[in-house]
Amino acid sequence: MSLPPGFLDELRNRLSLGQVVGRKVMWDTRKSNQGKGDLWAPCPFHQEKTASFHVDDQKGYYYCFGCHAKGDAISFVRETENVDFMEAVKILASEAGMTVPERDPQAQQKADQRAVLTDVMEQAVKWHRLQLQTGAASEARDYLERRGLSAEAQTRWEIGFAPAKGGVLASLTGKGVKQDDVIAAGLAAESDRGGAPYDRFRGRIMFPIRDARGRAIGFGGRAMDPNHPAKYYNSPETALFDKGRSLFNHGPAREAAGKGKPLIVAEGYMDVIALAEAGFTATVAPLGTAITEDQLRLLWRIAPEPIIALDGDTAGLRAAMRLIDIALPLLEAGKSLRFALMPEGQDPDDLLKTQGAGAMQKLLDQAIPMVALLWRRETEGKVFDSPERKAALDKALRDKIKLIADPSIRTHYGQAIKDMRWALFSNAKPGPRKGPQRAWNGRQEAWKRDVSPVATSKNSALGTGAAAEDHLREGVILATMIAAPAVAAEFETALEQLECRDPLHQELQNLILRHLGADDLRAVILGELGETPLEKLMSQSHVAISPAIRRPGDAEIARLCLTEEFAKLMARRGHAREIEDAVEDLTGVVDEGLTWRLAQASAALDKAGRGDNEDRAEYVIGENGARMKKDEQNAFDQLLDQIGFAKGTERPKS
Repeated sequence: MSLPPGFLDELRNRLSLGQVVGRKVMWDTRKSNQGKGDLWAPCPFHQEKTASFHVDDQKGYYYCFGCHAKGDAISFVRETENVDFMEAVKILASEAGMTVPERDPQAQQKADQRAVLTDVMEQAVKWHRLQLQTGAASEARDYLERRGLSAEAQTRWEIGFAPAKGGVLASLTGKGVKQDDVIAAGLAAESDRGGAPYDRFRGRIMFPIRDARGRAIGFGGRAMDPNHPAKYYNSPETALFDKGRSLFNHGPAREAAGKGKPLIVAEGYMDVIALAEAGFTATVAPLGTAITEDQLRLLWRIAPEPIIALDGDTAGLRAAMRLIDIALPLLEAGKSLRFALMPEGQDPDDLLKTQGAGAMQKLLDQAIPMVALLWRRETEGKVFDSPERKAALDKALRDKIKLIADPSIRTHYGQAIKDMRWALFSNAKPGPRKGPQRAWNGRQEAWKRDVSPVATSKNSALGTGAAAEDHLREGVILATMIAAPAVAAEFETALEQLECRDPLHQELQNLILRHLGADDLRAVILGELGETPLEKLMSQSHVAISPAIRRPGDAEIARLCLTEEFAKLMARRGHAREIEDAVEDLTGVVDEGLTWRLAQASAALDKAGRGDNEDRAEYVIGENGARMKKDEQNAFDQLLDQIGFAKGTERPKS
């Protein structure tokens, strides 16, 4: 059965030979360099103990230095599965998500036609090269010289020129090439008005486009007329040229990347040439369009983490942002993108001319991961000063992360977003991670000095009793969240708003918020802080007897416990704040608004505290029916006396 032209090329491009072979062999990890696609294993075709079987994953070929077996993915499947050619193609097509075309009786004819068109394109490359040396191309030569391209560089890149008159169509047909073949190669076009065919490229500098195997498949033409509406113009889609599945400088860049050069993706032909001439030889560019899914797969076949170096203008940034949405669903372990952001208003060629290769290398070294650019896209220029805006940001980021198919990558993206979100919204920025023991040693003295917030409440009349109880409630909340991470995520907003007054509690609060969603939150915290801080938390008496801690697997108990503890803590602190605000507002005259505020705060505190199982004898009933602890009532009375209530004046009811 004959296959349509290009089908096998597409099949090989979509598959990783390393993955195909990896099902049959065990890679030698000491000898292999998986990041570069340089893989070694004992040969599956003959018995041996040493790793003499080599796979070049970037080029898609294998070779055994022992038995001399060699081939590509199709031949490997044929030999190892003992199937014929078409069966091997069907197996691989199924893995690649491709449908094997039906029998094509004209397949050989099409293959022959492609060979003819390839020859036509090679003749066109040579003809355009000759035209660059003519008098009509003097302006083009001056332009290339101003752009810093020497005659040697122009030869290396086979740069040519298409004159405004007397173009390639007349030249090739004059040498016996069929007019239809020139048109089929995309070099000429039929007139819409019924006239004679005309040259597609006129008055342009010509850049040949070659496929991964080095065959000329198209051209990119740069207009010499600065007012021309199409500055760059590419060959149309032909039997040879599919611009959405091609890359400029594909073959040389693949070879350079195999030798360790970083794969760079620039925006246009001149950027690629400038970078390659400066030593960044593994540079490619899409062909006049935004990067497509197929081009992205081609890039990952060359290198696992290409660096996108688009122009530092609005259009370049928009292109980078659009690429995120294309790449997210395609991400795999070890395959991602990094972004080197050019200075504003500059492209790689400008940067090289003004600051040199060192500046470019520095930008490449500082290339940011895709998750950082995703965060920048969703937050830059925006203000998150309300719960609604924060919620909108959360939703936008969640929707993007859901696009990632790989569950492991999705989890890591979620964690990275949590870290950045915490850094944006928290006053206490998370610092660099330290080893457990070192982290504990660095914090131990501070925690010893302030085991309980009671010591810091000397200026508050309610400090001795209420602050100690707040400390215990904080401990129960944090311990419950660590014991029930699945439930903890439901209380993220409440935890963010919690003002922990104990340094240990603050540290645990930060870690819980940063790692919400982790399957084993306790293990993560142990890895960050070691065992001592958790032991310190769990040893608190109020924590140890909490039902949620005594029955750690019961999600419903954990949920009820957190609901109750947050309600009590928020109500008590709201009560204290009302008293503080009232003291500040008091000007010597007691008005109804002040007494109403204090009464409402007491009522809220009473409502939240009705679930306590403590001895009722410790409580007193205020004139409005609200319950308060005796020490709180005494402190409350003392405070009112201190702020000047004379005997006989109606006082706020507790």
